[in-house]
Amino acid sequence: MNTNAIVSQRIEVAPGLMVIRIVPDGWKLPEFTPGQFAVLGLPGSAPRCEFCDPEEEALDSDKLVRRAYSIASSSIDLQHLEFYITLVRSGALTPRLFALQTGDRVWLGPKITGTFTIDKAPSEKHLALVATGTGLAPYMSMLRTVLAENPARRFVVVLGARHSWDLGYHAELVTMARLSPNFTYLPIISRPQEEPVPWQGPTGYVLDLFENGAVEEALGFAPSPDTTGVFLCGNPAMVEGMIELLAADGFREHTRAEPGQIYVERYW
Repeated sequence: MNTNAIVSQRIEVAPGLMVIRIVPDGWKLPEFTPGQFAVLGLPGSAPRCEFCDPEEEALDSDKLVRRAYSIASSSIDLQHLEFYITLVRSGALTPRLFALQTGDRVWLGPKITGTFTIDKAPSEKHLALVATGTGLAPYMSMLRTVLAENPARRFVVVLGARHSWDLGYHAELVTMARLSPNFTYLPIISRPQEEPVPWQGPTGYVLDLFENGAVEEALGFAPSPDTTGVFLCGNPAMVEGMIELLAADGFREHTRAEPGQIYVERYW
């Protein structure tokens, strides 16, 4: 099976959460826009990680199992692509991806596509980037690429997870917030009672941070369709809840036919 790329780094963020960097072998990565995705693949014969569900039937050993994943790395550095992936224990591909180690080979699709891109929002709009879990990945690419370009443009990341250890890129986002006056990071967890060390941050769901004024405080003004674009990526219930919440303030979902201020990636 023709694998065309190599794992250069693999970091287990938490059980079932992984950051992986892939380097093309003998070919150049194409340019891409932050927010886009690439396709990873492994043959059916590839080993699967421990603690995944047994497969009901064996896959064709030579056939590639493929899936699209949002790119988390900057579009400026094209030496590698970085992905933030959650383990689906019953899945066909992620148990195989989680068995990969540094130096292992993988298939990386040579084409990068997707319309959930930062350039969809007008450059004068401030941005609220709302995610749950690995829905954070495209925002990491956006922030790593454009955060320093326009200090007058405010960014806020609103990230929800069950536990503190599920907050991927937490240290990097905290550091970004300390170094960038135009950026605020708002993490929130929904199961504080399961934390081994008491969680000092907000608890609940990402919608709560809009309703209780935390996002308004972070931006320095109440988000409105005239001033702010809102990106949504993650749990479908969160996405639909946020669309409903924002609609009450006059926001509408962006489409080709009707430009709006809510940009949605529905990947579940």
